Amino acid sequence: MKKSLVLLLIINILGTFSYAQDFKGNVLDAKSGRILENVEVTDLNSGKTSFTNNRGEFEFDEIEFPVELEFKRIGYLRSVQTFQGNESPVKIFLQKEISQLSEVIVRSSNIPQEIRKIPASVSLISENELQRTDNFNLVQNFNYVPGIFVSQGALNTNKINIRGIGSRAQYSTNRIKAYIDGIPLTTAEGELTLDDFDPEYLDRIEIIKGPVSSAFGAGLGGAINLYTKDQTRDQRSVVADFSYGSFNTRKTRANINYVKDSLDLSFNYNQVKSDGYRENGEYDRISMLGSANLLNKKGNSWSFFFSYTNLKAYIPSSLNEDDFLNDPEKAAFTWYQAAGYESYTKNILGISYEHNFSPSLKNQTSIFYNSRDGYEPRPFDILDDERRSFGARTKFNYQTSIFNRSSEISFGAETMFEFYETGTYENLYEEAEERRSVPGDRLSLNEQDRNYLNLFAQLNIDLSSKLTAEAGLNFNTTAYDLEDRFNSEENNQSGDYRFEPVLSPRVGLSYEAFEGKNFYVSASHGFSTPTVAETLTPEGLINTDLKTETGWNYEIGFKGNWLNNRLYTELNLYSIQIRNLLVARRVRQDQYVGVNAGKADHNGIEFTSAYETVLSGDLVLRFFLNSSFNFFEFERFVDLGENYSGNTIPGVPEYMISPGTEVSYKNLSANINYQAFGEMALNDANSGYTDPYQLLNLKLDYYWNLSRKLDLHFNFGINNILDEKYASSIVTNAVGFGGSAPRYYYPGNPRNFFGGVRLNLNL
Repeated sequence: MKKSLVLLLIINILGTFSYAQDFKGNVLDAKSGRILENVEVTDLNSGKTSFTNNRGEFEFDEIEFPVELEFKRIGYLRSVQTFQGNESPVKIFLQKEISQLSEVIVRSSNIPQEIRKIPASVSLISENELQRTDNFNLVQNFNYVPGIFVSQGALNTNKINIRGIGSRAQYSTNRIKAYIDGIPLTTAEGELTLDDFDPEYLDRIEIIKGPVSSAFGAGLGGAINLYTKDQTRDQRSVVADFSYGSFNTRKTRANINYVKDSLDLSFNYNQVKSDGYRENGEYDRISMLGSANLLNKKGNSWSFFFSYTNLKAYIPSSLNEDDFLNDPEKAAFTWYQAAGYESYTKNILGISYEHNFSPSLKNQTSIFYNSRDGYEPRPFDILDDERRSFGARTKFNYQTSIFNRSSEISFGAETMFEFYETGTYENLYEEAEERRSVPGDRLSLNEQDRNYLNLFAQLNIDLSSKLTAEAGLNFNTTAYDLEDRFNSEENNQSGDYRFEPVLSPRVGLSYEAFEGKNFYVSASHGFSTPTVAETLTPEGLINTDLKTETGWNYEIGFKGNWLNNRLYTELNLYSIQIRNLLVARRVRQDQYVGVNAGKADHNGIEFTSAYETVLSGDLVLRFFLNSSFNFFEFERFVDLGENYSGNTIPGVPEYMISPGTEVSYKNLSANINYQAFGEMALNDANSGYTDPYQLLNLKLDYYWNLSRKLDLHFNFGINNILDEKYASSIVTNAVGFGGSAPRYYYPGNPRNFFGGVRLNLNL
C-alpha cells in the first residue's frame, strides 16, 4: 500500500513538470489553403526559431510542453498558439493582413491582379478595418475611404457618392454598381441600398472608383463589391454576440459556420433596434444571410448566397437651420404628425458555378433573383411599391500569348429583367385623431418593366517585364415597358421605351518604374440611366424625354511600397467630365423631378497610405492617412432661366482628411480615428454652405482566450468624442413652401457610446 502511494505521488509530481518531444506542422494561407514558406516560427519559452520550407513545413527537436509558438510572416497577421504536445503534426492557418495593399489580389476586376498593377484607383476595406467602428451600420466605414462620402441621415437614410457622382440624389444611392459575391445588388434602374448587410458577415469590400461601365455596365460613379467570408480550414463554430449603444441601440447576432473538407456553410442572423437620437427615429431591422461553397476534386466550385431583410424605420426627415442649431432632436413637423416611416421585405438569392476547362480557360456563371415589397407613408402621399428581378452573369477568362507576350482575355455578358410596380395614395393623417398615416384615394398606379444587356470584354497584356496594358469595352442596351393603370386615355403614357445603346471603352497602362513602385494612366467611359424616381413626376406621369447621363474619366496615379513593404502609399489625380447631367429640380415640399440640365466637371486628388510595424514581440502599430480634395463644379448648367455655370456642385465636402492609429498589445487593441470634412454647398446657387467639422472616435477591443475551443471578445467605444455639432447629410436644393424656411439639414449624432461582448465556440 505504501509503495502504491509513493508511486502515485511520483507520477503526480512528474505530471506537474513539462515534458519534451519533437514537434512539427504545416503553415497555410487561411483563405486559399496554399502553403506558406519562410514563416518564422518561434518557441516563446526557449527562444528557439524555425522557418517553414518550400512545403510549408516546420519542425522543432526536443521542445518542452506545453509550448507557446509565435508565427510571423510579412503580409500576414501575427498568430500565437499554445500546444500540449499530443497534436503533432499540426496545421496552422494564417490570416492575410490586407493593409499590405500591394500584395492583395483584386477579385472584382474582370481579370484579377495585384492592386499595385491595376491602372485604376481601387480601395479596399478589410475585415479588420470593418471592426474599427461600432457594428450597427455598414456604410459608415466608407467615410474613411478617399473619394467617397456617405451622407448619413439615419440608420436607414444613407446616400453614398463616389467622386461626387450621386451627391445630388435625394434620399438614396444611385449611379453606383454593387455586387455581393458576384450577385448584383443595384437594381436595373440604378438604385442601391447597402444598409441591410451585417458588416461582421463580410470578409472585405473592394471599391473601384470612377466610371466602370466597361466592366459592369451602368455605373458612372464606380462599383462596390462585397465578399463574404470564405473558409478553407475545417471547423464547426458558433458565434453569439450582443452590442448596446446610446439612444437605446442594440444588436443581437448569431453566426454558425461548418467547414469540412471541400464544403463551407455559414448562416448569420442579426437584429438591430434603436430608439434613435431624434423624434420619430425608431428603427427595427431583422436580417438573415447564408452562404455555401462546394469545391469538387477537379477544382470546380459551386457557391450559393441568400439574404432576407425585414425593416421598419421611422423617418424624422430634414430640419431648417433654426431647428438644426437649437433643437436637433426634433423631427420635421409634418413627418412627425404623419408618423412617416419606410418598411420593406427584401430577398436576394444567387447561385454561381466556376468551371476550369483547362489550366488556361475557366468560366464563372451566376444566376440571381431579387425581390422587394415596400410601403412608405409620407406627409404628401403614401407609396406602395413592389420590385422583382432576375438575371444572369457569365464571364470567361483565357490566359494566352499575343505576339509572344503574356496575356489574358476576359469576356462575357450580364442581363437583368426587372418588374417594378408603384402606386401612391392620399395621406389623410391630418384627419386622424392620433399621430398616424391614413390611406385615402389612389393617386397613381404604374408598372415599369426594365431590362438591360451588357456585353463586355477585356484584354490585359504584358508589353514588357515592367509595362502592362489594359483595354476593355462594354456594349449596353436598356429598355423599359410602361403601363399606366390609372390615368385617363389622354394622359396615358403606356408604351415601350428604349434608351440609346451605349459603348463604353477603357484603356490603361501601368509601369513599374522602380521595384514595388508603379505609375499608371487610364481613360474610361461610363454612363447611368435615369431612375424611376427621376422619370416619375408628382402627378404620376413619366418623363420619357430624359437622356442617359454619360462621362469620361481621365486619371494618373502612383502606387508604391516603402520601408521593406511596411508602408504603402497611393496618389490619384482624376478628372471626370459629365454630359447630359441629371439633376433634381425641386417642385414641391419633399418632391422633385429629374431633368437633363448641362455639363459638370469633377476634378480631384486622392491620397492613401497604410503603415504597419512590430515594435516588439507583442506590440504592433498600424497607421493610416487617407485624404481627398475635391474641385467639383458645373461647367454649363442653366435651369429655369438661372445660370449656375461655374458654381460648386452641392452635397460634397470640399475635402476629407482622415488619419487613424491602431495599437495592439497581445490581446488588447485600441483604434483612434479622426475625420475632418470641409464645407458643403447647400444648393446649385451656392447661396449657403455647411460648416466644416471634425470627428474623433475611439474603440477598444480585448480578446480573452479561455481555451482552445472557447474565447470571448469585449469592445467599448466612443463616437464623436468632441461632441461636435454638424450636418451629417443635407437635402440639396431644399425649398421652403408656405413661408417656411427650407429644410436642408440632417443633424449628426452627438457624443455617443457603445460596447459589446462576443462568444466564439469552436466545436
